[in-house]
Amino acid sequence: MNGKLNVNENKMINTAAADVISSSGETKNSSHLWKRRLRKFFRDFYLVIILIFLYAPIFTMMVLSFNDSKSRTIWGGFTTKWYAQMFENQSIMDALYNTLLIAFISALAATILGTLAALGINSMKRVPKNITMGINNIPILNSEIVTGISLMLTFIAFGISLGFKTILIAHITFNLPFVILSVLPKLRQTSRYTYEAALDLGANPLQAFFKVVFPDIMPGVLSGFLMGFTLSLDDFIITHFTRGAGINTLSTLIYSEVRRGIKPSMYALSTIIFVTVLALLLITNFAPKESGAKPQKNMQQSADKGRKISGPHLKKGLLAAASFAIVAVVCFTTYIRYTSKPANELYVYNWGEYIDPSVIEEFEAETGIRVTYDLFETNEEMYPVVEAGGVSYDVVCPSDYMIQKMAENGLLAELNYDNIPNIKNIDSQYLEKSESFDPGNRYAVPYTWGTVGILYNTKRIEELGVQPPSRWADLWDPAYKGEILMQDSVRDAFMVALKSLGYSMNSTDEGELAQARDLLIAQKPLVQAYVIDQVRDKMIGGEAAVGVIYSGEMLFIQEEVARQNLDYSLEYVIPEEGTNIWIDAWVIPKNAKNKENAEKWINFLCRPDIAKKNFEYITYATPNKAAKELLEPEIQNNKALFPDTDKLENSEVFQYLGDAVDMTYNNLWKEVKSQ
Repeated sequence: MNGKLNVNENKMINTAAADVISSSGETKNSSHLWKRRLRKFFRDFYLVIILIFLYAPIFTMMVLSFNDSKSRTIWGGFTTKWYAQMFENQSIMDALYNTLLIAFISALAATILGTLAALGINSMKRVPKNITMGINNIPILNSEIVTGISLMLTFIAFGISLGFKTILIAHITFNLPFVILSVLPKLRQTSRYTYEAALDLGANPLQAFFKVVFPDIMPGVLSGFLMGFTLSLDDFIITHFTRGAGINTLSTLIYSEVRRGIKPSMYALSTIIFVTVLALLLITNFAPKESGAKPQKNMQQSADKGRKISGPHLKKGLLAAASFAIVAVVCFTTYIRYTSKPANELYVYNWGEYIDPSVIEEFEAETGIRVTYDLFETNEEMYPVVEAGGVSYDVVCPSDYMIQKMAENGLLAELNYDNIPNIKNIDSQYLEKSESFDPGNRYAVPYTWGTVGILYNTKRIEELGVQPPSRWADLWDPAYKGEILMQDSVRDAFMVALKSLGYSMNSTDEGELAQARDLLIAQKPLVQAYVIDQVRDKMIGGEAAVGVIYSGEMLFIQEEVARQNLDYSLEYVIPEEGTNIWIDAWVIPKNAKNKENAEKWINFLCRPDIAKKNFEYITYATPNKAAKELLEPEIQNNKALFPDTDKLENSEVFQYLGDAVDMTYNNLWKEVKSQ
C-alpha cells in the first residue's frame, strides 16, 4: 500500500514538475516572442520614419502640382492646368528635348565605349587590371563639383566654346565608369573557351563575339545603358558648369526658375522627372533575370551560322542598321542645330524676368538677328562667367558697381554711340549718375533704375501691434521675430546695416564693417529667410510682415495682391537713413563676337515704345524720359516708383571698392551666414 502510494506520489510529483517546466518554457518562449515583436516594431517604425523624411516632400510636391491655387498652404481644388501650362512653355519643351537627347546619346556612346573598354580590361593581367580599375573608380568617388569645374576649365583651356557639345562630352565622361562596372562582372562569368570554340568552327572574331559573348553580357550592357541614361537625365552640377548660352536641361532650368520664385508648373515638371526616373529604376532593378544555365548550342550549327546569314538574321541586321541610321540622323541634326552659326546672331545675358519676351520677338523680326537669351541671378554669378570667357556673350546687363569692376579689369568694350542714336531718350540725370561708376559713359547705357526699401504687410503689422517701419533700424525690433525677409546679397545686406549705423554703404573702414557684421548677426534670430526673387512669392502669400525689396518689385506685388483680392495690402517705404539708388545698364563684353548687333540691341531697347512695353512687363522704373511720358499719369506720379532723386538724402550708388575690399565683405558675410 505504501509502495503504491509512493508510486502515485512520484507520479504526481513528476506531473507537477513537468507542468512547472512546461510553464517555464512557455514563459521563456513568450518572452522571446515579445522581444522579437518589439524589435520588429522598432525596425518597421524606423523604416517608416526614414521613408516619410525621404518621400513626404516629394509626395507634397506631387499633390501641389494638381492644386488649382498658386498658394502652398491653400487647396484651391484639383486641376491639371499646370501640366498644360508646362507643355505650352517653349523653354521647358526645349529643355526637355535637350535633356532626353543628351541622355540618350551620352548613354549610347558611353555604353559602346564602356563595353569595348571592359573587354580590354578583362583581358589584362592582374596588376594592370587592378591599376586600371582603380583609375576607373576615381570619377565615381570624386565630387561632382570637382569633375564639373575640371571639365569646364579643360574646355576653356582648349578654346572649346561651352554649349551642347561640351555637355554631351561631359555626360559621356561621367557615364563611362558606370558602364564598365556593369559589363565587367558579366564578362567574368563568360567562358573564353566557347569563344575560342566558335573561332575553331569557322566564325570570324566579330561573328564569334556577337554570337557567343555578346548574348551573355547583354544584361550588363543594358544595365549600363539604363544607368547612364538615368544619371544623365537628372544630372545638374556637371551640366551647370559645362553648359553654354541658351542651353538648358530640365535640371538647370528648374534650378534657375526656382531661384527666381516657385511656380506651380515647376511642381508639375519635377513630378514628371521623378516618375520617369522611378520607372527607369524599376525597370533596371526588376527586369527578369536569367534562370539556370543556358542549353549548350550545337557547335556545328554555330559554325554554319557563321558561314551563312539566314533570313531572320538578315531582318535583325536590317533592323539594327535602321535603328543606327535613325540615331545617326538625330545626332547629326542636333549637331547642326547647336554648332551651326547663323550669319546674324546675338548672345544676351540678363537678369531673370527682366524683359518682355515679345520685345525679343520684335527685335528678331525687325532686324533678322537671332537672339540666344540666357539668365543670371546675381552680379556675382554673372562676373566669373564673363571673365572666364567660356561663353562669349555679346551684351550683358550688370549693376552699377559691377560695371565699374568689369571696366577696371578690362572686360568691357567701348560703345560706338553712332550706332545708338536712341541714347537721346535717356534722361540726362541718369547719365550723370552713371558717371560715378562709368566715367564719361564709355561703356554703359542705363536700362532700369530704382531704390531699395522696405515692403510691409499692413495686416500683419497690425496683428503684431507695431508701427509700420520707416527706418532700417526698425528691422532690429524683436517684435518682428520670424517676420523679416532680408536680401541674400552681400552688398545689399551690408547696406542695410551700414545705413542703420549712419555709415556710407560704400564704406571700406574695417571697424565700421565689423560693426555692420555684428549687427547682422544680432538680427539673424529675427530673420525668417535670406531671399532674392523669392521675396515676391513670400510677400504675396502673406508669409512675412516685412521684406527688403527693390522698388521695381513693389508695383508687380501690389498688382498681384489686388488681382487675388487678398484681405491685406502691401506698402513700400524708403527708409529715413537713406538707401541705395541702383542703376542696371547694358554693356558689351570685350570678347563679344557680334558687337554691332549688340549696339543694335541697345538702340532698339532705348526706343520709347519698346522701353514703355518693357516697363509694363517688368515694372522697374525706366530712365527713358520719352517712354515715361507715354505712361499713365498715375504711374508717372507714383513717388515710390519714381521718387524725386534730389530729395533722396543720404542715398548713394554702389561703387566697386577693389578686390581686397570685396574679399573683406565676402568673408564678413560668410561669418554672418555661418552663425
